[in-house]
Amino acid sequence: MIFNEESAKKIAESLLQIKAIKLNPTTPFNWASGWSSPIYCDNRKSLSYPPVRTHIRQQFVSAIHEHFPNAEVIAGVATGGIAHGALVAEALGLPFAYIRSSSKGHGMKNLIEGDIFEGQNVVVIEDLISTGGSSLKAVDALRENNCNVLGMVAIFTYDFELAKKNFKEKKCKLITLSDYHILLEVAVKSHHISELNVKSLTEWRANPEKWSPTNEKLENS
Repeated sequence: MIFNEESAKKIAESLLQIKAIKLNPTTPFNWASGWSSPIYCDNRKSLSYPPVRTHIRQQFVSAIHEHFPNAEVIAGVATGGIAHGALVAEALGLPFAYIRSSSKGHGMKNLIEGDIFEGQNVVVIEDLISTGGSSLKAVDALRENNCNVLGMVAIFTYDFELAKKNFKEKKCKLITLSDYHILLEVAVKSHHISELNVKSLTEWRANPEKWSPTNEKLENS
């Protein structure tokens, strides 16, 4: 679910401008999963741009106030959700912790860093949702520690059907500040891509495993 459509457009435009999101349907990027992708997304770059960072933080806070007013702890998913989560926790005056991708190999071998106590209401912060697999592992870790996960708020989602299915199966409410559909709309209006590119980019989202690049060049290339 998109939190606020007008803000979602603003965030999409900002991410394109600072090149946190890059679109290239003719020369795709390679994901670790082996997929070829016409989009590259690194929302951590937003931290280097105070106006963008501030707007994202404000929208996180507003989304939590509206959808998760009983939040008692903010938890970031490593690594992209850590900094944004800490900023949100500071703005809300709430405790912060983060969840590692795997348990630390030494010391206390923690998976969760910081103090979260049994029964506390937790909102998880993430920067990017692809299939939802790694994000939902963080939810599992919190639930295994007897926390009440109210839901997750993320900056951006590719809106894959697989992700929707995974979040539904885990009964985890997901709110996002922007998404792939809005990104394409904004990218066309701001001339980052042409209308001709949209078909290929839409086909990739529908079936990323079988997608192949288009011969159509980017409008601004």
